[in-house]
Amino acid sequence: MNTLPRGIRLNNPGNVDRTNIPWQGMANPQTDPRFITFIAPSWGFRCMARIIRTYTKEGAATVQDIVNKWAPPVENNTSSYVTDVCQRMSVQPTDSFDFNSQIKPLLKAITWHEQGMFPYDDAPIDLGITLEAAS
Repeated sequence: MNTLPRGIRLNNPGNVDRTNIPWQGMANPQTDPRFITFIAPSWGFRCMARIIRTYTKEGAATVQDIVNKWAPPVENNTSSYVTDVCQRMSVQPTDSFDFNSQIKPLLKAITWHEQGMFPYDDAPIDLGITLEAAS
């Protein structure tokens, strides 16, 4: 039995739900009933970064704002999620979020919270951020 968390096995470190959006880097076929399967972790990080960039364009200005959208209270203990992510990033929940300088620490912190681990070196997260910026 594979003991890695589901999101790691799916190359989806943020546990992004399946929707009708045809994300770049999606595996074919999609075999998980809930979460997207990506062909590599970098595509999962790209998807996360793209979603977070959208949140910031829609007015999310702090880590707290972002996590409240990422992990809504209807399915998460969002306040503990915010606390955990902020502690991992060494920021306060209401500090202003700067996408360019803080996206990498935020993606790492979300991965830690969602998966309970960060089993990557920096290469897939850096590639994911580069892929997001290029599209």
